[in-house]
Amino acid sequence: MSQSSLEAASVPLLRRLRFGRGRGPRAASSRGLTWPAWALAALCALPAISVAVSAVTGDWSLWSLLMATVLPRYAWTTVELALLVAAGSLLMGVGSAVLVTACRFPGRRFFEVALIAPLAFPAYVLAYAYTWALDHPGPVQSGLRALMGWGPRDYWFPEIRSLGGAALMLSLVLYPYVYLLTRAALIHQSVTAAQVARTLGLGPWGVLFRVTLPMARPAIVGGLALAMMETIADFGAVSHFGVQTFATGVYRAWFSMGDRVAAAQLSLCLLSLAVALVALERAQRGRARRHQAGRRYERLTEVALSGWQGRAAALACAVPVAFGFAVPLGMLGWMAWSSWSGLGVERYWGFAANTLMLSASAAALVMGAALLIGYAVRLAPGPGAKAAQLAASVGYAAPGSVIAVGLLGPLAFTDNAVDAWAREALGVSTGLILTGTVGGILLAYLSRFMAAGLNAVSAGFEGLGPNLDSSARVLGCNVWGVVARVHAPLLRGSLLTGALIVFVDVTKELPATLMLRPFDFDTLAVQAYRLASDERLTEAAAPSLAIAAVGMAPVLLLARSIRKSRPGS
Repeated sequence: MSQSSLEAASVPLLRRLRFGRGRGPRAASSRGLTWPAWALAALCALPAISVAVSAVTGDWSLWSLLMATVLPRYAWTTVELALLVAAGSLLMGVGSAVLVTACRFPGRRFFEVALIAPLAFPAYVLAYAYTWALDHPGPVQSGLRALMGWGPRDYWFPEIRSLGGAALMLSLVLYPYVYLLTRAALIHQSVTAAQVARTLGLGPWGVLFRVTLPMARPAIVGGLALAMMETIADFGAVSHFGVQTFATGVYRAWFSMGDRVAAAQLSLCLLSLAVALVALERAQRGRARRHQAGRRYERLTEVALSGWQGRAAALACAVPVAFGFAVPLGMLGWMAWSSWSGLGVERYWGFAANTLMLSASAAALVMGAALLIGYAVRLAPGPGAKAAQLAASVGYAAPGSVIAVGLLGPLAFTDNAVDAWAREALGVSTGLILTGTVGGILLAYLSRFMAAGLNAVSAGFEGLGPNLDSSARVLGCNVWGVVARVHAPLLRGSLLTGALIVFVDVTKELPATLMLRPFDFDTLAVQAYRLASDERLTEAAAPSLAIAAVGMAPVLLLARSIRKSRPGS
């Protein structure tokens, strides 16, 4: 057979094995996944789009009224709170990261892990515990009055229900974001730059402030941006302390005023603030060009601290751990124990079951959607798929209250349209299939936490070679078979990690659940909020402890990762 005959005979086979651009099977499968990926991305971005449309097309006279009354106060308080939390998180997060990474002192290995423990608590749980302890009728002030013989007006005590109190609670639970990112940046820095700086005459403190920390600035700013975004999104703690922010304003406009347009306009302000934070962080990261060279994984030069310096370093690390984890845990345990007899424990099984069902369902939904979008980007890493991935992640910048406001209109419209069609075509009423069930809440969770799922899936896909897809397709698997039989087993660790993060975040989520839950459907977070709102703080301790117990799961996972990431391990 001539060479031309061999080439002609091989054309059909080559066409079957072609996996590049063009009309091969990979191109067809990528087109088949791009549309579902875009549909999911549009669903995740729907709340933000709905809020923007409702706010812009609403009554502008109401906007003028908001500008003249509550809007300046909401804006100033929200920004002030975010800046205070950023300052507190910077002090505790960067300071502790530098100590455990660059210094040797007694207890360093313990604090290296213990400093992430406050992540287990939502800010509103800390608010409930410290309000019980530090308020006027609480044990601290009551003990002081009994010990010193003071009357109620004989002394001054800091007010916990204040802007400063809210900033302190949020700083104690959010500084681990800054700590984790700063520590990771310091660990992976090359020691070459520090050694060169020492040869040029800089001392240890000069190297720290002029070389080491500036090189870690992108990580520090990233952690601060996360802490500030969580701050402006917080509802539980600021509501309990009576602090007037955009998050509480959205809830008040919805439930107290019954004005959806005002809620949408306030939500747009809150969403704009969150997007501005993301844009500033991305811009800062984009300008940063700090490339490292040399012995990247060589152990960092550590400063030995002994005597009073070592004790001071240990105390500095112990303060945030004690007040962010150990003290509130002890207070909640005491509160739950003292109210256990009249608690009605059997009622809490229903709240726990609702929480478990919502968290597990949301984790499965988010990770399934993230796997589909992530695989679409893997098959066709072009601008279309990447735009879908970005659109799907936009809900991360939207607080839970904004997600709820943005979803209610589309969900109600869909419910009414489906019910009208069913009445006309089938003669039956479907009722409220989305707003009257947990379906609406699950859609809110999908939009709010899709970014967490996509981050986990994308990190997993980066470790898989592209030949896996081609080999599976040659062996006869279609695109869905490749996902189910090849990638899902290989991505099991990433999928489980992402599912765990989503599970815990849903358990802690308060505003979206509070605003979209069906009638007579409460979770542990909602029940804790209701009891605390009624000043029944001791009864709120039991569901708060359950939430904290669930929150320990990612803390233990992070602790394991921290042990593995130590220099020399």
